[in-house]
Amino acid sequence: MNSQPSPQRPGLFGRPILTVTLVVAVLAGAGLGGVALADRGPERAPATWHAAPTSARASATTPAAGDVQDTAAEEPDTITFSATGDIIMGSAPNKLPANNGEGFFDSVKPGLKSDLVMGNLEQPLTGDTGTSKCGTPPRANCFAFRSPPSYAGHLKDAGFELLNTANNHSKDFGTQGYRNTVKALEGAGLKHTGAEGQITVVEVKGVKVAVVGFSPYAGANNLNDIPAAKAVIQEATGQADVVVVQVHMGAEGSDKGHVKPGNELFFGENRGDPIKFSHAVVDAGADVVVGHGPHVLRGMQFYKGKLIAYSLGNFAGGGRTLSRGGVLGYGGILRVTVTRDGTFKSGKFLSTAMNSAGRPTRDSANERGRARVRELSAADFGDTAAEIDDNGLISAPA
Repeated sequence: MNSQPSPQRPGLFGRPILTVTLVVAVLAGAGLGGVALADRGPERAPATWHAAPTSARASATTPAAGDVQDTAAEEPDTITFSATGDIIMGSAPNKLPANNGEGFFDSVKPGLKSDLVMGNLEQPLTGDTGTSKCGTPPRANCFAFRSPPSYAGHLKDAGFELLNTANNHSKDFGTQGYRNTVKALEGAGLKHTGAEGQITVVEVKGVKVAVVGFSPYAGANNLNDIPAAKAVIQEATGQADVVVVQVHMGAEGSDKGHVKPGNELFFGENRGDPIKFSHAVVDAGADVVVGHGPHVLRGMQFYKGKLIAYSLGNFAGGGRTLSRGGVLGYGGILRVTVTRDGTFKSGKFLSTAMNSAGRPTRDSANERGRARVRELSAADFGDTAAEIDDNGLISAPA
């Protein structure tokens, strides 16, 4: 990508013990059957969805029991991170939220609240640049998503502070569309990561956190170039106390929940070897790996004591841009506590789901995402699987 951030200057510090809480939020849609993206099937969406009345939105912001951690009760010097799976707020010009997107994230806002909130922005924030990846008129089964630059304000209002752009939709409207996205994010005071060679370092309560985004697409850190990926992570460890990897990896669809060794292909694209990549970046010094891309939840594993969440699914699909059927409808909010040197301490998983219009909502009544992640983790990772109890508490295997 032609637009590159200024290099971050390394910090000079060691890794004394300090507890760090990581919160990861995930969402997929709700229902039965279907595929990951609306452009993979015949589903047609109405031009707009209608926001709930103000009173309903206000009640939606009331957190369910256990959604917001009592930071005062945590160990001293803790910080809280949050991150989500895929975010699409709408698709201009005909599939944008009513009321200009006001209150889009209200239901999940309490669960996202933390010291540093991260998400995977699965669309550009731009006007029509005249350069769509789908051509003019659009090719069949190809969708280029975009929302107005002003929608960066909705991300800000929800509490997001850092967005990953290493994915297959960030350049839907070309390099100029990507530049416009960066301008919109920075204009709203939001950080971003995902460009090739980019290490985004933020300081939270005196703790330096490096976030690095990967995908198999041009202009991003390449998840299929393992030596280069390890080199970037090794560089990041010299700049921060904690290193978090955001990675868009794996084939997508309702039948892609399981993680197996080997490269995953989708429509002719090599979407990487999720296990090989994740283990490699942990070997290089990553403390947490946050995956997304398959549009379904996947299991979680501990490798050398580090948590790997292989896919956090869909967080938002405004304008019905993401399908919500069956397992595509399960998601959740993941909380993980680690020390400053990356030692895992504890975690928690809260389920979420998209409503009929693709807006994210808290699934506190059913906790379907929690059950799904527990099932997939045990099936795919055996004695290295993350364990999740009936309260959503996550622990490393004994």
